[in-house]
Amino acid sequence: MEQKIQFRSKVDSDDAWITGVAARLWGSTEIISKGHTYDILKLPNIVVELDGKPVGFVMYAKEGKRCEVVALYTAVEKQGIGTKLMDRVKEAAKKDGCTTVWLMTTNDNTQALRFYQKRGFVISAIRTNVMEEQRKLKPIPFLGNDGIPIRDEIDLEISL
Repeated sequence: MEQKIQFRSKVDSDDAWITGVAARLWGSTEIISKGHTYDILKLPNIVVELDGKPVGFVMYAKEGKRCEVVALYTAVEKQGIGTKLMDRVKEAAKKDGCTTVWLMTTNDNTQALRFYQKRGFVISAIRTNVMEEQRKLKPIPFLGNDGIPIRDEIDLEISL
């Protein structure tokens, strides 16, 4: 039986679920990126539902002609949901006059680096040993995925 996928904007009843996901993955709903602190609950967003149940979201911010993906999450992997969310962000960014979609991840997040590069994003900047400064603003673990020390920020972008 085919599962039904729907996309929509976040509603207030999503906040508790998103907050729980954000707390588990990123420590809180606040995301720090290049001098900005974003509360992902207040950003433009797309939520994806599978059979009427929310299973993923993407939160983004537009600045000038650039659109930043601030947070992406999917509970269901390897079914194209993350790709579909990113396609929707690119469509929204294009419609808003953006020429680039970009995001930042950390050096330990090899799964994200693989995901984005497979979808045409290229590494556009690496800031080494910057996580110590971030830890002064927000608790960030010292070890990340696969026991890799979290040290660096990596930007990826795609032209629209």
